[in-house]
Amino acid sequence: MRLTSGLWVAAYVRRAFVEGAFAAVVRRGSEEAGAIFVVVDWLDGTVDLYGPAPQTAFDDSKPTDRLFSHIGKRIDRLALQARIASEMRFDPDVWVVEIEDRAGRAFLDIALG
Repeated sequence: MRLTSGLWVAAYVRRAFVEGAFAAVVRRGSEEAGAIFVVVDWLDGTVDLYGPAPQTAFDDSKPTDRLFSHIGKRIDRLALQARIASEMRFDPDVWVVEIEDRAGRAFLDIALG
């Protein structure tokens, strides 16, 4: 059984703090199953954006894992806002979590390929 989005986000934010980064929930989505997007702020004016990996990236033996894809690398805030607005038009239940980390660490499981 897959963790709810709300529980996953709470654990993720806690992990970021344990690793020495700052994390905040920027937008709260559906508690049960909202898609989760993660913004990593490099604190130099650029951000990375991660979102849910496509279903084809999932391992059949681990269908409940959450995998992410790197959607935008070192993009500016304007591009980020446009992308998040687009995602919200498609699915108004999305979560947005922001990490501030000069090393650009995302603390996510990234889909290969």
